[in-house]
Amino acid sequence: MKFFRRNPLSPEEKKEARKLLIPGLITGIFMGISFPPFPFPYLMFAALVPYFFALGKKERLAQVNRFTYFTFFFFNLIALYWVGSWTKEADPFLMISGVALMFFNPLLFLIPSTLFYFARKTFDSKTAYLLFPFFWVFYEFIYTLTDLRFPWLTLANGLTKFNLFIQPADIIGAYGISLLVLYANVFFFLAVKELFVSKRYFNAKLIPALLIIIVPVLYGVLKRLTFNTSLPSIKVGLVQPNLDPWQKWEGGNLSEQLTRYLNLSNKAAAEGAKLIVWPESALPVYLLAGNFPSAEERIHEFVNKNNVHLLTGMPDMIIYPDKAAAPPDVKTVTKSGTLYATYNSILLFEPKSHLVQRYGKIMLVPFGERVPFVDDLPFLGEWLKWNVGITSWNVGREKKIFTLNDSTRIGGVICIESIYPDFVSEFVKKGAQIIAVVTNDSWYGYSSGPFQHKEISVLRAVENRRSVIRAANGGISCIIDPLGRTTEATKLFTEDVLVGNALLNNKVTFYTNYPFIIPALVSVISIGMIIIFFSNKFLSKRIKTDEL
Repeated sequence: MKFFRRNPLSPEEKKEARKLLIPGLITGIFMGISFPPFPFPYLMFAALVPYFFALGKKERLAQVNRFTYFTFFFFNLIALYWVGSWTKEADPFLMISGVALMFFNPLLFLIPSTLFYFARKTFDSKTAYLLFPFFWVFYEFIYTLTDLRFPWLTLANGLTKFNLFIQPADIIGAYGISLLVLYANVFFFLAVKELFVSKRYFNAKLIPALLIIIVPVLYGVLKRLTFNTSLPSIKVGLVQPNLDPWQKWEGGNLSEQLTRYLNLSNKAAAEGAKLIVWPESALPVYLLAGNFPSAEERIHEFVNKNNVHLLTGMPDMIIYPDKAAAPPDVKTVTKSGTLYATYNSILLFEPKSHLVQRYGKIMLVPFGERVPFVDDLPFLGEWLKWNVGITSWNVGREKKIFTLNDSTRIGGVICIESIYPDFVSEFVKKGAQIIAVVTNDSWYGYSSGPFQHKEISVLRAVENRRSVIRAANGGISCIIDPLGRTTEATKLFTEDVLVGNALLNNKVTFYTNYPFIIPALVSVISIGMIIIFFSNKFLSKRIKTDEL
């Protein structure tokens, strides 16, 4: 189609295009350092202003999208460099995946830039800028819906250190926070643009930009002042063993690993912990499959002796007697024909009971835990495997609420599941009084990744007004209160045990009940923009044909 054609640039246009790369570079850098662990979240409120100025001078769709890709490549490079796990033990496949992500992820930003182009062609530049935040949040949401999902760079994720500003997330969620920061950028841009025309340092367009920041902060102050600090609580013990994630899967030292966990857990129990949490895949075996009875019994003895509950990440295998009872992605043992499924799971061990509550991870890491589209293209599962052999988990089927004897209800999620706002809210809607995150971020070394992942849990706490307890193999293990404040935390790559009180809440927020209001709104506007643009093109073409 005509708007996809690339016409050659004149020498003057090429020179101007090179000049406009500087604003793109500035935006990319500012966006990147707005994310943890950099202490500059406030930059995000104006980081897009240079990009908007340059975008206004791009006339063709190809120019718009080339510039957009260039800009957000640097954003991705700074914020997501760690994904390849650049450690000496790292698996080559993981490194390749990390490099591929650096080049693939910026392509997603072409969704809002293309829709911006459509809006400018259909309406005018100012309208296009005012619609841009809807287009961006549309991209953030739809990225969560595919097998290739990795929505790590949702803008709200970079604002958790600005605690007062993110408090309205209990109404509008992370996508609503993204929408606010995008509109702040738009109005700051319009104000600066007006400055060049009027030469006045203050103009009316600054008012909405400032209000977008001030009003949420005032709401945050109100929430802090009125928060109920007398909620009931549970004393939790978070175990951080700091095991080497590569070596522990080699096997042969199961007893030593379990002893390490139990020694740390005894310290937590001695300090009064009633719920002890171990990290993701705490032991590298299918503990409940029947092959490790002594290890399983040692855990039961521990919880019985100390009268505590133990919530732990653990590989899990379930054998199915027949096809009718099995999930759609069930596996088959070639020789015997036995049907089975393996899960990255959370298990809850209870005192004075051999019953174990189970949850199988639902939102699996693309490539790391499950090859995208493997159900439709099974051969991909044979081609793409980590050396640690964890790329073929089955998908869990039930959002399980763990119940303790005293009726305390826990929503447990595993690793990357904590980055999906609406997914976590479903556990709270089902009755969870507290959110537990078990994870292992040690694959990525001492990098930005573990810090970013921890901060994302802050948003889940605020959205649902739930405490979040987080147990990580090498850190960061922490307790986050319902206001998103980290009350206790460990340091990265230390063996540690953290004991503290986590508040229990039964009230459900507006966001928890209605998590899809913002996603629905931005989707309707964005899809409507596409329909209007192509309808106008079709009608224009028909009119020209009729005139001939």
